[in-house]
Amino acid sequence: MAMYRWRLLTTWDAPPGVNMGLDEALLERPSTPPTLRLYSWSPDTLSLGYFQRYADARGTAQAGAIVRRITGGGAIHHVNELTFSLVAPLAHPLYRCPLDASYARVHGAVTRALSVLGVEAHLRGEAALASDVAGTGMCFHASTSLDLCWGGRKGVGSAQRRRANRVLHHGSVKLGPSSLEEGAATVSGSGVSVTPEGFAPVLIEAFGEELGMRLEAGEVEPEELAEGERRGERYVSEEFVRRR
Repeated sequence: MAMYRWRLLTTWDAPPGVNMGLDEALLERPSTPPTLRLYSWSPDTLSLGYFQRYADARGTAQAGAIVRRITGGGAIHHVNELTFSLVAPLAHPLYRCPLDASYARVHGAVTRALSVLGVEAHLRGEAALASDVAGTGMCFHASTSLDLCWGGRKGVGSAQRRRANRVLHHGSVKLGPSSLEEGAATVSGSGVSVTPEGFAPVLIEAFGEELGMRLEAGEVEPEELAEGERRGERYVSEEFVRRR
């Protein structure tokens, strides 16, 4: 397998606006190398999908903070989970394939990581899931054939945004339960207790082995952070969060 150089960033317990602003900054900067970022949120945050109506999402009064993502899909309660983002040119070998195949490739790496913990995840395919619940507006209560599930429930959600020949792929891996996403599959529900920081090395190794990533640990550059903070102000603004 050919190996491709990727930068690895980890930003644990980051503010919600900075998390979203930094992902957009990495997407928008043509000079950004292919980057895998693993992160978590502080405080717990409800992120609305870019095209989602505010009124259609449950839990807006219960989460510690609310943002609107740059990617689509339903709302996600970011607590007891690991969020990852991939940013690369659309011409990168990982994305030189149909859209559905790019999701399947990324989820193949996550499946590999989960198997190390004894969690046997698989693509949903055509099966119905017990976690599908109509009318909540939550990502983990709605599934597609490409979502990862185990125990008949969805446990990983993904979404992409493509802009100016670049791609941002968001993913959320449920490590433990959320009061807003009852019924979702969780790693802890399979009898494993793991933190985002504890799961990160397993996921990093799986991305490297499954997707041919030669991951090199780096730091967020000062100009990237400054731009992420500037852009992040919009993501938590009342006007943007409630714009639909």
